[in-house]
Amino acid sequence: MRASKRSDAKMIRTIIVDDEALGREAVREQLRGCSDFDVIAECSGGADAIARIRQLVPNVVFLDIQMPGSDGFDVLIELGGDAPITVMVTAFDQYAVRAFEHYALDYVLKPIEPDRFAQALERVRQRVAELRSGQSTSKLRDLLANLSGQIPSHDRLVFKATRGLVFLEPDELEWVESAGNYLKVHAGGEEYLIRETMSAFCNRLDASRFLRVHRSFLVNVNRIREIRLVGGGTDCEVVLRTGGSLPVGRSYRDAVVTRLEGQA
Repeated sequence: MRASKRSDAKMIRTIIVDDEALGREAVREQLRGCSDFDVIAECSGGADAIARIRQLVPNVVFLDIQMPGSDGFDVLIELGGDAPITVMVTAFDQYAVRAFEHYALDYVLKPIEPDRFAQALERVRQRVAELRSGQSTSKLRDLLANLSGQIPSHDRLVFKATRGLVFLEPDELEWVESAGNYLKVHAGGEEYLIRETMSAFCNRLDASRFLRVHRSFLVNVNRIREIRLVGGGTDCEVVLRTGGSLPVGRSYRDAVVTRLEGQA
């Protein structure tokens, strides 16, 4: 997108960064009624964002986190003290604390809620006004204020699959298996392929509801019907309510048995 020709010094120069066109359009749609925001560029990747931010020096950037190559955090790390006011716009709520550690002004979840986005815009306006008036605002104060009520929860699970964004209630997730550099997520009779490590995926879940039974398998404990011995009693597996079964790794066996016995 070419830079805007508007030169009004009161305009808030804005760059939108998201690897998905629909993501950029969603932010642009929220800004359409805001006459003080001037979208001077859109970027679909981290490297391009770094170059355009340095070239155009915007007041604010609406920045996606998960992008191919350089992600949103890579952009902020590379820019360092030259980073503009930043509002993270992402579907992944587990990154909230890290976003504020990088001094993002705000953190807005997809799908975007207009009222929540309007709050973010007001914060941007206030910060721009402070900077233009020469006021010094403590980053620590902002961090603490923004963290209030923003700690990630496990109320929903959002991930980017090969066919788009998927939004699930935690109990919908049945089990997950490793598949090379990907994970296969099984939920509601559907299978989703995502690029993420098992350890990272486990960290996104409520440990009281999900159980690692093998280095390659994770299961929703509410989906387990029984645990049974196989291989002459030397191994065991968990049997799902759907009828399928998953092997229990030998190094996981004691922890799995103890956990399931405790919930009996």
